[in-house]
Amino acid sequence: MSDDCPDTAGEGMKSSWPELVGKRGEEAKEIIDRENTKVKAQIIAEDAIILPVLVCERVYVFVNDCGIVTEIPFIG
Repeated sequence: MSDDCPDTAGEGMKSSWPELVGKRGEEAKEIIDRENTKVKAQIIAEDAIILPVLVCERVYVFVNDCGIVTEIPFIG
């Protein structure tokens, strides 16, 4: 994803957070917002219907009914 979003996932900036799978969504959101200040994390239900639109300032944090992250959050 860093090739598609060089301004928000450039050198030295994180573009994905595999270590957050299994954590609470709110905690994951805080970590993402802190580790890359050029993006804004958004918590969303894992079964939500979303449009496949690339937004370089966004990171979806997919959570299950218990609020646990179920997919690797990444920029886009």
